[in-house]
Formats: sequence, C-alpha cells, structure tokens
Amino acid sequence: MIIEHLGLTRINGALVVLDGVKNAAFNEMVELRLDDGTSRTGRVVQIDGERVVIQVFEGTKGISLVNTKTRMTGRPITIGLSPEIVGRVFDGLGRPADGLGEVFPRVRRDINGLPINPVSRVYPRNYINTGISTIDCLMTLIRGQKLPIFSGSGMKHNELAVQIVKQASISDGDNFAVVFAAMGVKNDVADYFRRSFERSNVTGKVVMFLNRANDPIIERIMTPKVALTAAEYLAFDLDYNVLVILTDMTSYAEALREFSSSKGEIPGRKGFPGYLYSDFASIYERAGIIEGKKGSVTQIPILTMPNDDITNPVPDLTGYITEGQIVLDRTLDSTGVYPPVSVLPSLSRLMKDGIGAGYTREDHSMLANQLFSAYARVQDARSLAGVIGEDELSDSDKLLLKYGAAFEARFVAQGANENRSIEQTLDLGWELLSMLPREMLDRVDDETIEKYYRKS
Repeated sequence: MIIEHLGLTRINGALVVLDGVKNAAFNEMVELRLDDGTSRTGRVVQIDGERVVIQVFEGTKGISLVNTKTRMTGRPITIGLSPEIVGRVFDGLGRPADGLGEVFPRVRRDINGLPINPVSRVYPRNYINTGISTIDCLMTLIRGQKLPIFSGSGMKHNELAVQIVKQASISDGDNFAVVFAAMGVKNDVADYFRRSFERSNVTGKVVMFLNRANDPIIERIMTPKVALTAAEYLAFDLDYNVLVILTDMTSYAEALREFSSSKGEIPGRKGFPGYLYSDFASIYERAGIIEGKKGSVTQIPILTMPNDDITNPVPDLTGYITEGQIVLDRTLDSTGVYPPVSVLPSLSRLMKDGIGAGYTREDHSMLANQLFSAYARVQDARSLAGVIGEDELSDSDKLLLKYGAAFEARFVAQGANENRSIEQTLDLGWELLSMLPREMLDRVDDETIEKYYRKS
C-alpha cells in the first residue's frame, strides 16, 4: 500500500526532512507534488527511525512546508536501457538531451549496480589502442583496467579525452563503444565535446552523459553511476567492449563534499567526507571482465589536481584504487608539447600482461623499459647541466640531452588528430633509441637489438 504524506518537517538547502515515515529504504525514490501541480523527484539519503532525509534533484525552491505531498515509490533509482542508447546524448540523470525523443527501454537497471563476484572476475588481458604513443607504448591501457589521468586546472585534459574517444579501438572486432560522462562542465566545454564528436563522425559509437555546471549537484553525484550502468548493460548484455571516460572526478568529489556538509556530517581531509575512499571504490571497481561474458568495461577517470597537488585526497585516494595513472606535466604543457604526458611518474600496472607477442609485438616490453630508463638518465643529465653548465658535460651526457629533446619533440608530442598505430609507435621508439650507442641499451637483449636497432 502506497501512503502519501502531507507536509514537510524541515527544508535545508536541497534536503527536506519528513517525519512519520515507516519502512523507508535507503536510496528509495520519492515523488514530491507541489501546490502548482508540478512534481519533483528525490531519493532517501538518511534514515533515523521514522524520520527520513530526502535529497531533491531539482532543488527545493518553491516547495511548501505545509502543502507538499510526498509519496514513497518503494524502488531505487533506475535507468531505462536499450541498444538505442548508442549515439545518443543524455543529461546527468539519463534523460534524453539531444531532442531525439525518449528511449524505449528493454530493461530498467538500478544505477547503483550489482557488485561483481571476485571469483567470477577475469584477469584483464589485451589492450585498447588509443593512437597516442606515450599511452600505447609506455602505459598501455588494458581491457578491464581502470587507468586515471591526473591533470591540472587549465591543462589540455579535455582535448586528450576527445582524442582518445576519436581514436580508441580494439584489434579483434568492431564491437566497441565509448561511454562519455562529463560532470560539472561549463556550457562551452559541453558544446566542445559534442561538436568534436560530431565533426569526427564518432557519435555512432558514443553514449554521452552531460552534467553542466549550472545543473544541481545532486545530479552530478548520480552521473557516473548512471554512465556506468549504461556501460555495464552494453558490455554484459550486448557483448560490447566499453571504454568509460569520466571527467572531471574532482567536480564529483566537490559535489559530494557539499552534499555531505549539508547533511551535517563530520568532514575529513580538506573537508571531504570520511567515506570518500569507499565512494570512489564503488565507482572504480565497476570496471572489469566477468567470466562467461564477451564484453568488458574499461575506465579512464580524469581528475584535476587542485594547485597541481598530487597528495590532494582526490588523486591520492584514486591512486590507491586504480591500476596506475597517466600524469600530465605543466612544464611540458607550457612549452607547447601536446599531449603533455609526464613519462616518469606515469605507469600502467597491468600492461605487462596485455602486451608482447600475440597482443602488440614481442619487443614492446623491453622497448618500453629502455625508453623509461633512457629518459630517466636524461633528467639526471639535465640536473647536472643546471649545476655545471652544458659545456662541461661528458659526451655521453650531451648525447642524452639530444636524445631527450628528440624524445619529447617526436615521441611525446603528436598532433591532436594524429592517430599512430602500435607498429608506428614502436618503430618510432627504436628510431629514437638508435640515437644512443648500443652499450647504453641495457634493458634489451642482444637478439632484439640486432633485429630493431639501426645506427642513425
């Protein structure tokens, strides 16, 4: 039996308090009907006996304490899904935002998802090609992995996200889709994403969820869960290999902080709620591959580090949960290098099991190790040059400086529309390593050097 409650106990920001509610459930959907005949939706976010706190999605402006009628629906927040969602644009709650009408759902799914049984998880193998040399060669994205991008305010993470969407592909089939979720973006940035995908003719493989900066923070908190629910449907019901890009997780965390503060919860580090780690885990751990299913969900969360501080709770906790990171460097960005990927602090912990013979090429692992090693020596040579001057360096250190400049200009830097195959990337790596004498290549065996090394 559905009971309708008349009146509210208290209104606090986007939250309303209602007394006398029996058998309420956490995350239960609520319908509020106003005096003017309009209705708003909300969800139960706190229960204390027969008192419930309801989060109103559309805000509480114009809601009356006396005449508002509240009805508990008895179900959680769900989203309607069908194969038609591919190529569509939705708002942060999964409502159509492209003017093409409603989606006729085949299924409805709880946006909170279902936990994947650890026993049924399949270890990630094989890679997703992004066409970007630094990522494909040095921090390879593996299917089923979660690999975040750590950026800074004003850097080119949006352009990098667009390029990944345009160029991402898999080597063994066309059953590939991208779920793109933007949280708290300005109108011009949201329009940039849409225009970029339309101009590149990739909208047919993309599902977009756009939460704009002027949308309610409540919607922002729901957006990644809605996007991941759509990704899980495509992957585990329709056998797609799905790449999920979530930008910007810092906006999500700040919305969570504001929401937590409005509930009166005790803040943790930097004012973020104490459960920020478990909340992030509930999002990131929805990536993976399930035994018996052909599809996969791979995540690239993008986050901006306040003041470029990698110890901020958002990147810090993200790094604990995910399998590596791609770090963007402000110095490279300021010198015009795109994408400004900082090679040395970036890594992919799963790449060793998804590259090599049968996946990319047999020399990939050794080449990546040698490129890392040589570039680390470049940084040492640059530090020494800063102390004693470049003219006083040894011949080998001068050669390293020359190699470092070429590595950044030719390997790290590439055009925003330049899509390099994995073979082009690996061949370019060997071309650069061939600038160094063979005795400096200590991470590659003699057989591989004989096959790929060529003296410039």
